[in-house]
Amino acid sequence: MPSLNRPARLNRTLLTLSGLVLLAAGGFALATHFRLLTVLDPDAPLVPGTALPPSWGLYVTAAAGIVVALLALRWLLAQLATTPKHTTWRFEQDPDTGRTELAANTAIAPLLAEIQTYPGVAAARGTLAGQQDAPTLALVITADQDGDPAAIRRQLDTVGVPRLREALDLHTLSTTVEFRFHARTRNRIQ
Repeated sequence: MPSLNRPARLNRTLLTLSGLVLLAAGGFALATHFRLLTVLDPDAPLVPGTALPPSWGLYVTAAAGIVVALLALRWLLAQLATTPKHTTWRFEQDPDTGRTELAANTAIAPLLAEIQTYPGVAAARGTLAGQQDAPTLALVITADQDGDPAAIRRQLDTVGVPRLREALDLHTLSTTVEFRFHARTRNRIQ
């Protein structure tokens, strides 16, 4: 299944780091309050003096707060872009005689196995999402360093996808292909 939720790894890392920083800050504040740490005096004022900061300092603080809020909102909106939900397709000619159900991820398993046999392909993952009358095929193909994406795409367009469309009795199949390259090449016998 391709990961259409691209920021997932970065999100986990940032959430972990933010959580650790907040836990450390909270632990420091509690330890200082209960006088377990004597680095700071808990009765001392937070900032020296009682004068207001300069007006430019307030504007910079407000601008920084707005930027952080917009970044947090952008991050929150990125969370909504998740992997499409797998669906189950139903093929019914006559409901009285029964029905045939086919999971979408089962339908593309032969295509993924076929793609992995193409020259220059190290791995293939995919998702068939959407309704039965307008499905979308999203493929992530990991190619070797010496693999030719144009040749892989040509073989996919002329052999793989038409065969899947015929098997599923589809007139059109919207397809997106993402190529990734494998870090090392396969050993060759010469």
